[in-house]
Amino acid sequence: MKVVLATLNAKFIHTSLALRCLKAYSEKDFDIDIAEYTIKDPAMNIVADLFAREPDVVGFSCYIWNIEETITVIDMLRKIKPELRIVLGGPEVSYDTAHWLERLRQVDHIVVGEGEETFHHLLTELSGDRKFHLVFGLAYRKEHADGRIEIIVNPPRPKLDLATLPSPHRFPEDAASLGSRVVYFETSRGCPFSCQFCLSSIEVGVRYFDMERTKSDILYLIDAGAKLIKFVDRTFNIKRDYALEIFKFLIENHRGCVFQFEITADIMRPEVLDYLAEHAPPGIFRFEIGVQSTNDLTNEAVQRRQNFAKLSRTVTKVKESGKIDQHLDLIAGLPHENYDSFRNTFNDVFALRPEELQLGFLKMLRGTGMRIDAEKHGYVYMDRAPYEILGNDILPFADIVRIKRVEDVLEKYWNAHRMDHALLYLIERAFPSAFDFFQLFGDFWEARGWQKIGHQLEDLFARLWAFLSEAYARSAEAQGREWSLDVALGLMKLDYFLGHNYKPRKVWWDFAMAKDDWSGWMKRLADRPGDVSDAFAALGLNEKELHKHAVIERLPFDLRRYLAEGTASNDAETLLIVVYGAGGKGEHRNAAYFTLPVFAAAQA
Repeated sequence: MKVVLATLNAKFIHTSLALRCLKAYSEKDFDIDIAEYTIKDPAMNIVADLFAREPDVVGFSCYIWNIEETITVIDMLRKIKPELRIVLGGPEVSYDTAHWLERLRQVDHIVVGEGEETFHHLLTELSGDRKFHLVFGLAYRKEHADGRIEIIVNPPRPKLDLATLPSPHRFPEDAASLGSRVVYFETSRGCPFSCQFCLSSIEVGVRYFDMERTKSDILYLIDAGAKLIKFVDRTFNIKRDYALEIFKFLIENHRGCVFQFEITADIMRPEVLDYLAEHAPPGIFRFEIGVQSTNDLTNEAVQRRQNFAKLSRTVTKVKESGKIDQHLDLIAGLPHENYDSFRNTFNDVFALRPEELQLGFLKMLRGTGMRIDAEKHGYVYMDRAPYEILGNDILPFADIVRIKRVEDVLEKYWNAHRMDHALLYLIERAFPSAFDFFQLFGDFWEARGWQKIGHQLEDLFARLWAFLSEAYARSAEAQGREWSLDVALGLMKLDYFLGHNYKPRKVWWDFAMAKDDWSGWMKRLADRPGDVSDAFAALGLNEKELHKHAVIERLPFDLRRYLAEGTASNDAETLLIVVYGAGGKGEHRNAAYFTLPVFAAAQA
C-alpha cells in the first residue's frame, strides 16, 4: 500500500513537521512519501504530481492557511482517482469534525488531534480488516445495510508517551535542503495557559521530549547544514531549568545556526536573562512574544494572565543586551478593545521598540472559547478560513479597515527596517504617537491608491516624503511640535544610503549639489581624510576610489550631534559621506557612513 503524506505550506521555505512525525512513526510498516507544495502552486500541478506517485492513500495536513486550497486539490483527486483513500488531519479539521465530513463528501477519514499512533492504526486497518471503530481518534462514515450513511467520531486517543516517538529529523532526503528552508522543532507539546483565542488552550498540561534525544537531533540538524530552527513549543520558557539547559547547549554548539522561540516574557527569570546577556552570541537567538493586548479587562475576558510591567522589563533588558531580536505580537479585535483602546495597546508595545511588531486580527478558530462565545460580544466573522473577524459590538468594520492601514505601513516601514533613523525621529518628535503616525500615513497611502500598485525601495521613501511635505507638515497635528521637515529629509537620505549594499545608481530626491562643489569635496576628502575621522582615514581611499565607492550629501543640520545627543541643531551643516565595499576587490559589505561638520571644514 503506497501512502503519500501531503500539505500546502504557506511558502516554499517552510517545512511540515507534522508530516515528518507521521512518516517517522509509520515508515517501518508502510511505504510512505512526503509531498510538500505551497498555497501558490496551481492545483493542477499539485494533482498531477500526486497522481504520478500512484498512491493508494493520500493524507493532507490541514491548517487555516491551506484548507480551502487543499479542498480544491481533493475535489480534483477524487474525480480522477475514485478508489483513492483520502485522509485529513491537523488543527483545522480536529474540531467540528462532523462538519468537515458533512461538507467534504470526498474525504474518507479524519485523524483528530495527535496523529502518529492514530494514523498508523488507520493504515493498519486499511490494509487489513478495516475495523475503523477500533481506531481511537478517528472520524469516518459508516454505511448501514439500509443505505443510510452515519458519521462516526470515535473517542479521542490518550495522549502519547513522547519518549516512544521516533525522531522526525533524520530523513536523508531532507539533508540537501536544510540550509535553505526553515526547520521546525518541538521539545514539548501542550501549553500551560488558557487563552481563549488560541487552540493551544484546549490541550491541558505540558509534556516534554527526552532532553538527550532533543540535543542529539539539534546537533544532527546543525551538522547537516540547518541555518534556521524555529521551536514550536507554545511557551518555551515555562520551565526555567529546562529552557536554560537548552539555551546553554545552543550557545555552545550553534555554529552560526539561528534559533527562534516563542516565550512568555513576564515569567522569564532574571538569572536566565543575565545568562543570555553575558553569554549569547549576537544574532543567534530570536524571541517571539505574544503581548496581544495591554488592556486588563480584555486579558481577563480571554483568560490571559499577563503582567505587562514584568513583560516590559524583560523586553527592555533583552533589547539592552543587544544580543537577541524580539518579535512582539498584537491582536486587534479582542473583547472590550475598541479603536481607542487598541491605539493605547499599540503605543504601549511600540514604546518598547521591538525589532518587529506584528499586528494581527482576531480569528475565530474552530474549537476555541472565543468562537463558542462569539455572540456574547456581537462578533461577525468570515464563514471560511481564516475566520477573521469583520467586527463586534464595539469595533465596527470601518475601524477594522482603518487598523488594517496601520498594519500595511507598519510592515512596509518599521518591520522592514528601511528607515529607522527617520521613523524614530518622526514618531518621537513630529506625531502625537506611533499609532497616529502609522494611521495618518496609512490613510494617506490608501487615499492615493498606492495599495493597488507595487513599489521599489525609492518609492517607499518618495511616498513618505510626499505625505510629510504635501499633507502632514501643514496639518493641525504637526503645528507646535518641535520637529523639522529638513531634519526628517536628512535622516531619510541617511537611511536610503544605508539601505544599499552597493553604491546606488539613483536617488529619489533632486540632488542639489553643484558639480564643482561635489568634485571639490571629493578632492578634499582624499587629500585630508583625517578631518573626517581616524576610521575614515584608515580606509585609505584616493580620489578615484572615492568616486567609485562613495556618495556625499550636504545636510542642513549637525547630524553628528543629533545622533549623539538627539539635538537637531542648525548651528552647523553636515557633509554626509557613505562608503560602499571599500575593503578590497570582491569584498561584499554594508555601507559605512561618516560625517564632517561643514562650518568646521570651511574654517580649516
